Amino acid sequence: MAVIKNLEALLAKGQDNALLRFGLANEYLKLGKTEIAIGHLRKAIAHDPKYSAAWKRLGKTLAETGRIDEAIKAYEEGIRVAEEKGDMQVAREMQVFLKRLQKPL
Repeated sequence: MAVIKNLEALLAKGQDNALLRFGLANEYLKLGKTEIAIGHLRKAIAHDPKYSAAWKRLGKTLAETGRIDEAIKAYEEGIRVAEEKGDMQVAREMQVFLKRLQKPL
């Protein structure tokens, strides 16, 4: 909880950026506060739409909460972003996760 307090304090001081939001999301996920984490991930992406790790984490978190359509969209956009950046490892990981979501039951 101390990490969250420190990160929230930075946010309150106006130091809002993609990395800070991503860090907050990860800390809230550790506490099981998924909706708060999703909000921070969306804000991380708003700050930096090319932050492929945030897209990957958003897709994974949405999938884990059963929001499959949203997760698919996050992965599709994340793959596009990662490929544009040349971040091929993250793109491949998201492609695997996306295929699993699209697999018929």
